[in-house]
Amino acid sequence: MGNIVAIVGRPNVGKSTFFNRLIQRREAIIDSVSGVTRDRHYGKSDWNGHKFSLIDTGGYVKGSDDVFEAEIDKQVELAIEEADAIIFIVDVETGVTSMDEEVANLLRRVDKPVLLAVNKVDNNKRLANAVEFYSLGLGDYFPIASTNGSGTGDLLDALVEALPVIEEEEDTELPRFAVVGRPNAGKSSFINSLIGEDRYIVTDIAGTTRDSIDTRYNRFGFEFNLVDTAGIRKKSKVKENLEFYSVMRSVRAIENCDVCLLVLDATRGFDGQVQNIFWLAQRNSKGIVILVNKWDLLDKETNTLKDYETMIRREIEPFTDVPIVFISVLTKQRVFKAIETAVKVFENRSKKIKTRLLNDIMLAIIEKNPPPAYKGKYVKIKFCTQLPTPHPQFAFFCNLPQYVRDPYKRFLENKLRQEFDFQGVPISIFFRKK
Repeated sequence: MGNIVAIVGRPNVGKSTFFNRLIQRREAIIDSVSGVTRDRHYGKSDWNGHKFSLIDTGGYVKGSDDVFEAEIDKQVELAIEEADAIIFIVDVETGVTSMDEEVANLLRRVDKPVLLAVNKVDNNKRLANAVEFYSLGLGDYFPIASTNGSGTGDLLDALVEALPVIEEEEDTELPRFAVVGRPNAGKSSFINSLIGEDRYIVTDIAGTTRDSIDTRYNRFGFEFNLVDTAGIRKKSKVKENLEFYSVMRSVRAIENCDVCLLVLDATRGFDGQVQNIFWLAQRNSKGIVILVNKWDLLDKETNTLKDYETMIRREIEPFTDVPIVFISVLTKQRVFKAIETAVKVFENRSKKIKTRLLNDIMLAIIEKNPPPAYKGKYVKIKFCTQLPTPHPQFAFFCNLPQYVRDPYKRFLENKLRQEFDFQGVPISIFFRKK
């Protein structure tokens, strides 16, 4: 579990450059796994051993500055509610603007750490000009230049110091299932039908489920913790910016679970936002089960189950080995099957394969289908082993790791899936020099 840090500020002050700078090392590692990150506004960063997740709120608002005027209060409020610390970025070139003052007004009332970063300070004259930002009433500021990174070190030192310490969870034995998905997909009803009582009555009082609730269940002979993101706060506040809101909510739940139950509304399809949540889970190497809810509402002539499933698998390539369960929360159809599948995925994710067995099977496959020669060089894979990590990662030792291309990695991944059943679980494969 890590802290969540939100970056706020008006457009064009350099939030994205700053964000990219902080996640660049880590992101490169995350990216190389399957070559895709679908959503540019969320990443993990690590400063002196302190890991935290970073959310760039600006990235979620499309459109012009005046659209942004209306949106910024909502964004800042969301950041205030969901993040553990906030970095507020302003621009020394333009000086203090009325929008900056408005954001500062909201941030001054917060009892969370707020760090004011004055960007584009790349010479002494600008350093002197930065003094006017004291007028925002947020105390000391950090002069930075996110293009070359000067000043970011001091800012990050202060950030890490200010972040609340998160107690490590005891009792890691039980699987943690997070129910995620976009609003109104039926998450609360799914949870209610699981526990058979309306424990999650979705109210419009602020703060119904401020933090994802963890509930321990023992049902159908399975015991698990349920991490819930279903409750939605004050309806009025949320309507306009559901996009950003749901992603913020999902980030925390996904990071703290073993398996994500991604609930989607069959009538709406596997749309962009559901995909964002899917890739977020995949990038965090979590087990995934896709639950297609409200299947009973679809006109069956046009949509056979098989077609629907094919459509989803096409959207989630190359990671298509994911169970898809069609449920109806209203009639409680296949709700039990959904939990059963999640338990199976949890077991797949924690599976450890003995090195000897792994080598017997995989080396025989590799001998039949060796990696293609690259630039006239032949790659010889001598040995493989599963790494001692919480989710399945494999290292293949060979003479020329740099010459193994992506298609061959995918070939090995598919073979591992066929031989050992890793359904629903992202696998990482590394090539190392013997």
